[in-house]
Amino acid sequence: MKSTLASASALFLFAMPASAQTFAVNSPDLGHGFTDRQMQAASYGFGCEGGNISPEIDWSGAPKGTQSFAVSIYDRDAPTGSGFWHWVVANIPASATGLAAGAGTAKAPLPDGAVQTRTDFGVPGYGGPCPPKGTTHTYAVTVTALGAPKIPVDGNTTPAIAGFMTNANALAKATMEVKLSR
Repeated sequence: MKSTLASASALFLFAMPASAQTFAVNSPDLGHGFTDRQMQAASYGFGCEGGNISPEIDWSGAPKGTQSFAVSIYDRDAPTGSGFWHWVVANIPASATGLAAGAGTAKAPLPDGAVQTRTDFGVPGYGGPCPPKGTTHTYAVTVTALGAPKIPVDGNTTPAIAGFMTNANALAKATMEVKLSR
């Protein structure tokens, strides 16, 4: 019995993809959180005066078989009952290892084929964070390695549908959490 368990455990360990353990996301812009007002939300009626400039996001260690990536920024603490999607970018080519600050603008175009879907602001593109005064929110910056070269999304796709398509094709995820108080 012991040798069967030991053999099964050893088989399980060798069957795990090693690259999934090293998949990581980083942002030199978010090392201390969303401190740069340029990354924070423009008003949108929430009272912030930032520039809506997306942070630089880099990743490494994607698993074997990755055919594309999706990147998202999600506020887990938004007082909506369902969180708040600040940015969703899909169909990023597998050759990419990051998105520049301001990605998706004329100054920093997205990689060829990548698309920004709608956010919970109702429009495609990055919408910076703006938690209610007196609160601290946690933002999940996630890069998902996908086993498909493209998922069927466009600029009108809702974050929920983009999330469904991303999760249906996910090979691995790398997430960093960032906090912002106001």
